[in-house]
Amino acid sequence: MSEIYKTKQGDTWDLIAYKFYKNIGGEYNLINLIDENSIYKDFIIFPAGINLNIPDLDIPLTGGLPPWEK
Repeated sequence: MSEIYKTKQGDTWDLIAYKFYKNIGGEYNLINLIDENSIYKDFIIFPAGINLNIPDLDIPLTGGLPPWEK
């Protein structure tokens, strides 16, 4: 279930991505936000009051220990 975020004056895509995905890649997930909210793709700095959909992302599970620890 996705979440709705109401922008604050000065928000940027990477700042919002970091806020919501800081434990799973942070700002590198901004493309997921842009894809979900493509009507706002031309915004660089947001004004206040725009509702953005924040999609849920799957957290990739790792396969245990890295090779050098096995």
